[in-house]
Amino acid sequence: MYDWSKMKRIILLMPTYNDWDSIIKLLGEINSVIKNIKDYAFKCIIVNDCSSEKQPKITKPKNFSSLKILNIKENQGHARCNATGLRYINSKETFDYVIIMDSDGEDRPIEIKDLINKISEKPEISVVAKRVKRAEGLIFQTLYQIHKLITFIFTGKKVNFGNYSCLTNKDVNTLSDKASLWSSLSGSIKKNLKNLNETESTRGVRYFGPSKMSLLNLILHSFSIIAVFKYSVFLRSTFMIIILSFLINHLGSIVIITQILIVCFNLLIFIVSLRENEKALIGSNENIVNENEILH
Repeated sequence: MYDWSKMKRIILLMPTYNDWDSIIKLLGEINSVIKNIKDYAFKCIIVNDCSSEKQPKITKPKNFSSLKILNIKENQGHARCNATGLRYINSKETFDYVIIMDSDGEDRPIEIKDLINKISEKPEISVVAKRVKRAEGLIFQTLYQIHKLITFIFTGKKVNFGNYSCLTNKDVNTLSDKASLWSSLSGSIKKNLKNLNETESTRGVRYFGPSKMSLLNLILHSFSIIAVFKYSVFLRSTFMIIILSFLINHLGSIVIITQILIVCFNLLIFIVSLRENEKALIGSNENIVNENEILH
């Protein structure tokens, strides 16, 4: 274990819901990865999203300076656990960087080295893990590519990363009061952080059980990212509808159907954007029932 006060300080933030077996395995793998990383000390904060399964005995890996579990009052979802964790860290912890990662193995622990290599090169710039390869089936990967295309068309933004990232202290502070953080971490990062570094990432396979990303959750995840840029979506959609109007004599009902679909899409984006809630974000620490620090 390294001296927290004398090293560059990284807090690992990982939400979980009933993934205790995965958490135990993940902590062990991270412990093996970080043991040879010099000049950095690591803490870990797990946000327990009101798991219905009993928490097993968890021990603090020897290469962690501390391990803490934040127990949430009511189940609130992955994105809001990330937001709660970042708000908590920003207000109560001393740190230089926060690495946000999934707790189920899909964010591969070995890539922590790549994130740290990037921040070692440019310490003042946050790093996102750009997905270059995924482990899901063909249908899921196809839908993911469609999501990226639609996002780019309606927002002008290329969002090719998920939650796996390493954020600087300054950028955590910037994000911690943005209402969009309550709905989408990756969307908030893309919108509010002007400079980002990238490292290539391969999506891993869950340690235990099937993926929790259903088709419905994928659609909601996609719309949540797009909704962060809702004003750009509304503006671009208006231009699309106007341009299509000039083609109505040539394409007839195709234009009308397309315009209706664009209007419906904007309505859905507006509804999803209501998930953003600055008041809930600011008061998120009230959702924490207790803090369980594991000493050994």
